[in-house]
Amino acid sequence: MERVITESLADDKAENIVTIDLASRASFADRMVVATGLADRQIAAMATHLLEKLAAIGVKRVQVEGAGGSDWVLVDAGDIVVHLFKPEARELYALEKMWSADLDEPV
Repeated sequence: MERVITESLADDKAENIVTIDLASRASFADRMVVATGLADRQIAAMATHLLEKLAAIGVKRVQVEGAGGSDWVLVDAGDIVVHLFKPEARELYALEKMWSADLDEPV
């Protein structure tokens, strides 16, 4: 599932795609993916395409928060949580710093 997510984001020209291993540190997900989109429409399209691709591989009950003109959209796919940010919001919330001990290589 992680590969489908990162490939979908890359196809949609997301910038600075980073995966973070949460398995030993959080109960809400095993992995986190953080990516940047430059405009509201790009972020909304990334979320929509992600939902379509996850549905195509049988992932059910995917939740989306913050869609529709938001600086931050969260896609909860169960084991993996995806955060889609505009650059300013990503810098402000700095999720990578919060979870930096488990930062994987950028995609």
